[in-house]
Amino acid sequence: MSNRHERLHKLLLEDLHELKLFHIAETYRETLDEAARKNTSMLEVLAGLMAGEVAVRRQKALERRMRQAKLPPRKTLESYDFTFPRRIPKQKIIRFFDCEFVSQHQCGVLIGRTGTGKSHLLNALGYTACEKGISVRWTRAIDMINVLTTAQINGTLEKKLKEYTRPDLLLLDELGYLPIDKRGADLMFQVVAARYECGSMVITTNRVFREWGKIFDVDNTLATAIIDRLMHHGEAIVIEGKSYRTGEGDGE
Repeated sequence: MSNRHERLHKLLLEDLHELKLFHIAETYRETLDEAARKNTSMLEVLAGLMAGEVAVRRQKALERRMRQAKLPPRKTLESYDFTFPRRIPKQKIIRFFDCEFVSQHQCGVLIGRTGTGKSHLLNALGYTACEKGISVRWTRAIDMINVLTTAQINGTLEKKLKEYTRPDLLLLDELGYLPIDKRGADLMFQVVAARYECGSMVITTNRVFREWGKIFDVDNTLATAIIDRLMHHGEAIVIEGKSYRTGEGDGE
């Protein structure tokens, strides 16, 4: 190849990198060679290069959302056994997975005893939302409280709160499995209040709403305030049945 062509390639590569068209920079030579062999039109070449660039960017964006979501190993809606629970509002749950509730800043609470598959559904919802271009953060409720408590003690609460208030969808797993003290209850309220009518939340819990005061340091007033904000634009989904893992009966 002539020195002139090499200089043109060098200049083109510099321009492509400046424009951050990295995939095109990596593949354009091979694409042009293939086009020459097949007598492909320049319009088709350009369309193919742009389609490849868009596909790579979408994949990288998806991978970035997955990392930021901090989801556990993947579960899917298809692998959830809807025949196992004694009672489950299947259509309501399936409707959640279109993720339209996120754009409307709505919330959901999955209520059921241990082992009824609430965490499975929450996990699957997180992956589905990421694939739909939604920013997600998954965490166990007690882990979030512990992180925020440490941040408050260290004077970095405002910064750390953003980790849970910025994503379009916050997924809180296992609320109610461990008690939350007064400080933790106040921090939980801060998160819910900050997201109220401007961000969606879905929570799993083994406690019906009338028992939430016991979760939050026997503070029924705070529990009511949290529930009111979640349910103002939200829906509670109750799953009834025995534990899938242990085969226990329906009683507590």
